[in-house]
Amino acid sequence: MANKPVIGITGAYVFHNKFMEGTYVHHDYQKAIAANGGIPIILPFLEENLAEEMAEQCDAILFSGGEDIDPKFYGQDPHQKLAATIPLRDKWEIALLEKAMKKKKPILAICRGIQLLNVALGGTLIQDIPSDVKGSIKHSQTVNRSWDSHWVILEKGSRLETILQAKKIRVNSLHHQAVDHLAESLRVTATSSDGIIEAVEHTYYEHFLLGIQWHPESMAATDETMNKIFAEFIKNAK
Repeated sequence: MANKPVIGITGAYVFHNKFMEGTYVHHDYQKAIAANGGIPIILPFLEENLAEEMAEQCDAILFSGGEDIDPKFYGQDPHQKLAATIPLRDKWEIALLEKAMKKKKPILAICRGIQLLNVALGGTLIQDIPSDVKGSIKHSQTVNRSWDSHWVILEKGSRLETILQAKKIRVNSLHHQAVDHLAESLRVTATSSDGIIEAVEHTYYEHFLLGIQWHPESMAATDETMNKIFAEFIKNAK
């Protein structure tokens, strides 16, 4: 166990009733991390001043999916189709990302995670794809989350293409928002047929940093291509 890297996974929020509420992470994240030799721990969103200490305790950070990001963090007013937001989580994760990058930690940002990454580095979001992207494909699938639903094209020479050893892949899709104006320090590494940004990487960060819009953690158990993302992530965390 001493040789296994500790992977912090940022938590979302769940509320059932006044007696049952708290931090939530879909079990597929933990399973994918554990299956590839990591020790998953859930990071609840708390005060910003704890971000540095939490980043220090982890060998790598996975920014998970969840609520929409409050558009005030990228200078916009709320869209009519904006879903639930938790500004405390947004502030916390922006601080955590900053501390993790300063400490040169490997970073994997999934779904909301890629959006948070882009916002934290100065980019903006499409607040509702069906409303704002004419001719867009369905990005919020209604079938099982472990099933693929559309194609993604990988950028030649990108880190993601190198990891997956593929030019075109099938992915699942569970989002209504996406990266809009890309942060200057990021570059696009995958897109869907309607032009939605599906993956990004940093242009000069020397360590592992991938942002992915789909949910590879829910496909990794049965899809070796998706599992390669976690295998590489854990490898870089060791």
